[in-house]
Amino acid sequence: MSIDTADFRRALLQADPRLSRFDPLPRIITFDDFDRGHCGWTSLLGNYEGSLDTLLPGYRGMTGPMLSTLSHWDSGSHGSHDGSYALKLATRAQRDALSVGIKRLTFRKPGPVRLEMYFTFKPEATELMLSDRDVRSVGFLFDLQVGDRASRAGQRVMPHLRYLNSRGGELQQKWQFKPGAPTIQDIGSAAETVSHFHLGDNDWQDLPGGGQRLCYNEIATKVNWHYLRFDFDIASMSALSFQCNDREFDLAGFESLRMPAMKNLWCMFNIAMFAQTDVDKRAFLYVDSVCLSGDF
Repeated sequence: MSIDTADFRRALLQADPRLSRFDPLPRIITFDDFDRGHCGWTSLLGNYEGSLDTLLPGYRGMTGPMLSTLSHWDSGSHGSHDGSYALKLATRAQRDALSVGIKRLTFRKPGPVRLEMYFTFKPEATELMLSDRDVRSVGFLFDLQVGDRASRAGQRVMPHLRYLNSRGGELQQKWQFKPGAPTIQDIGSAAETVSHFHLGDNDWQDLPGGGQRLCYNEIATKVNWHYLRFDFDIASMSALSFQCNDREFDLAGFESLRMPAMKNLWCMFNIAMFAQTDVDKRAFLYVDSVCLSGDF
């Protein structure tokens, strides 16, 4: 009796409760379950040369990822989607503050990739109020560059997506993307380092049909986990599909940030996640697990 390879693979995935909640492409590149630690996720630090004073202003004061059991003052430890620990991004308690986590990889073959994760977000529960307007946004991005033997004009491409939850105390509840080309700035005096700040609150555009009301439970210490999937083709540097919970969105109008390839970033494949607060209170993005897969 012959066994169909696809059926056998599907059975293996479904037998593992850690992976069965994902729909990966044929090759799993990385599976990050934060019960095992940080899994390579670290702080995003802007480029500098000679002194940290050369950091662009947007990178100063950024905070990075930590492990968390989602502890709250009223209920103790909430725990993650499946286990005890989640990756936590916590901003400073200052309006507009950002927290960013990044995982730095390279790709071995340009082709379709799929990012899946389970996430949730909340403000710090410093008031006995719903506080659903205190988190401005949470989001993610890829930072990609072609290989050094690419036949076409080399590019660095950065697809960004964020959920704009609130602005100025008014709920927005919609997905946005960031097109265009960032401003590249020289860092230091040796002409060796450049930098650009791409996570500012400017130039975001609404994803067509991107309005979505996510589950935000009744008090600031309750969380509900959301599923997210983003498909991107590195070969064509184009977005393929995007899903959050029960909604799949049209990416026909989606554009990425684009710039000329940089001299030392060949085959770069970085993944980043971020949170931003809208008030003088910390905003939290929690990620239970991340599955990155590819069709190669």
